[in-house]
Amino acid sequence: MAGDKIRKKSKATKETASLVAKIKAKALENQKKISTNDEEVHSDGVSDFKPSSKQAEKNADVSTQDDDDEESFESFEELNLVPELLEACKNLNYSKPTPIQSRSIPPALKGKDIIGLAQTGSGKTAAFAIPILNSLWHDQQPYYACILSPTRELAQQIKETFDSLGSLMGVRSVCIVGGMNMMDQARDLMRKPHIIIGTPGRLMDHLENTRGFSLRNLKYLVMDEADRLLDMEFGPVLDRILKIIPTQGRTTYLFSATMTSKIDKLQRASLTNPVKCAVSTKYQTVDTLVQTLMVVPGGVKDTYLVYLLNEFIGKSMIIFTRTKANAERISGLANLLQFSATALHGDLNQNQRTGALDLFKAGRRSILVATDVAARGLDIPSVDVVINYDIPVDSKSYIHRVGRTARAGRSGKSISLVSQYDLELILRIEEVLGKKLPKENVDKDIVLALRDSVDKANGEVVKEMSRRNKEKQARGKGRHGRMMLKDGSDKEER
Repeated sequence: MAGDKIRKKSKATKETASLVAKIKAKALENQKKISTNDEEVHSDGVSDFKPSSKQAEKNADVSTQDDDDEESFESFEELNLVPELLEACKNLNYSKPTPIQSRSIPPALKGKDIIGLAQTGSGKTAAFAIPILNSLWHDQQPYYACILSPTRELAQQIKETFDSLGSLMGVRSVCIVGGMNMMDQARDLMRKPHIIIGTPGRLMDHLENTRGFSLRNLKYLVMDEADRLLDMEFGPVLDRILKIIPTQGRTTYLFSATMTSKIDKLQRASLTNPVKCAVSTKYQTVDTLVQTLMVVPGGVKDTYLVYLLNEFIGKSMIIFTRTKANAERISGLANLLQFSATALHGDLNQNQRTGALDLFKAGRRSILVATDVAARGLDIPSVDVVINYDIPVDSKSYIHRVGRTARAGRSGKSISLVSQYDLELILRIEEVLGKKLPKENVDKDIVLALRDSVDKANGEVVKEMSRRNKEKQARGKGRHGRMMLKDGSDKEER
């Protein structure tokens, strides 16, 4: 019996190694094609994966600025910014503003409340960070601005933007989110930072429990991705925060993808005569994004995915799944087949989530396999391809997922793997997009030739995950047993 198991394992290992060798050979072939194509692009001046200049100009068009006819600007040097902030903009290559920045920064610098409506990847963070930092230079007081974010990852990203733009100004910022040590965060707050970025629940925890911390002198409040904040049922916490912070002498910015009835209610509760800066009036994707779908027969989705990983080898990819288990499994499968992947999902602690994101951003992993925790607001400049392994159940999530690529005028591609069970979902998405998604042409024989090897590799990953889960459960039972024993001894002593 033991000999049979060893032989079976050896056979599976050989088959996996064989598949890896095939993938490497295909990768070399693809790289040769890419280098040939690059030569053609340089000689002809034409690229098949880049928008025309007319399309780029179309992307820069904005719809309306509803309430005030404020002047836009073409360069940050036109603005009356403090020299240190202007130099930071230059260092970050902020030469030409994005449409939302062009429309919202001038009225914001005049002290007006702002409602910014713009699609994902439009440069919203700098649109509110620049006016706040410019005002902070003149006031120089702690607890000056508070930015609320729906997710931990987006909060950390906002902090990075403030730190970069405020690098020459001595700006102190702190990020307070769930999943991290409350005492460490309390110590950071006691250092009296100028900028506080956080999720609503954790901010409320500190307002109620951290002695000496107060926002009664707050000058700026920003609600970023406000539609998402309300979708995640932060409404009651936001109401409590709005009751605590001052209403007089406070400037408020509300940024959202769309103007929903909930956003309208939040606007009336917290903003005073706001200027509405609308870059997009509906959910949409940018013209530089090529969107397609791939029809996948039942039971072979993993095989089609491996085929795509091989086709786009060397490119930066995000694969979106609906479940945490699938994110973990697909990451394991990709790594077993010697693709470089990392997983990001809600079962990871905050340090693990930050670590996974850092590995991907730094290029040390070319594939990020994630749930929708990574779909909203994250700015990862170098994402080439987004793959929807599972079709999202609502159109908003689709827009935000594919918005991780083709950001800030760059090109990108998204592919959705569609089975017979996903037809209704994809039809809804196409209705919102206002167009049919073209189908990817694929040689089924080439794909299905990989099936046996992919299935065996997947079996190995599932076994390993099962083994880890059993070990985790055993450790949990051990801790529970020790706690029960301790409780019993405590009772005996009493």
